[in-house]
Amino acid sequence: MTAAGAPRRALVVRGGWEGHVPVPATELFLPGLRAAGFAVEVAEDLEVYRDEALLAGTDLIVQCWSNGTLTPGQSAGLRAAVAAGTGFAGWHGGVLATFENDRDYLRMAGGVFLFHPAEFVDYQVRIEPAAAGHPIVAGLADFKASTELYWMLTDSLNEVLASTVVSPADGGHGGGPVTMPVAWTRRWGAGKVFVSALGHRVADLTEPTAHTLTARGLAWAGR
Repeated sequence: MTAAGAPRRALVVRGGWEGHVPVPATELFLPGLRAAGFAVEVAEDLEVYRDEALLAGTDLIVQCWSNGTLTPGQSAGLRAAVAAGTGFAGWHGGVLATFENDRDYLRMAGGVFLFHPAEFVDYQVRIEPAAAGHPIVAGLADFKASTELYWMLTDSLNEVLASTVVSPADGGHGGGPVTMPVAWTRRWGAGKVFVSALGHRVADLTEPTAHTLTARGLAWAGR
């Protein structure tokens, strides 16, 4: 935990599949994190999750690491830090399409990517009325996205902040459209978790409302 009077510390863990542009995507949010009072450190090796002392002094982990694999020690170190109060946040494949064989990690994240249509899809993102007063989405209006539409399995304990409507043709099978979460928060022990399904490209994260939602989510998750 950061000492009283010292800046909060954010650790940005980035890497994995380059198709999700982990470096340009995370760079979009570093100025905002610093403006929110975080001293920012960047790691490009998952072994950082085994550094118990570093993680204990970290108030927020921002992860952007697609198609990765955690060792048992890395997974345990990450989950223990969040359970002890370190915030965890990220978007799209950097949190939802990674570490798929690590059930404990997926329980912490609150969801896992399963499928998306082959092409980008135009869809409406709806701010959940029940979450309208949440600091992450307060004052935000519904907005349009034109990007990958993630079909996911998610945890019913998530607090859903934004959602969309997905037809079976765009993800599953069945008789009609279903509501699919787009952004949520949850708790893992003493730690706060924020996840957004948006963010395949830099352009997805620079759309004004999506950017605000994501930036607020990162800051909110910090201890």
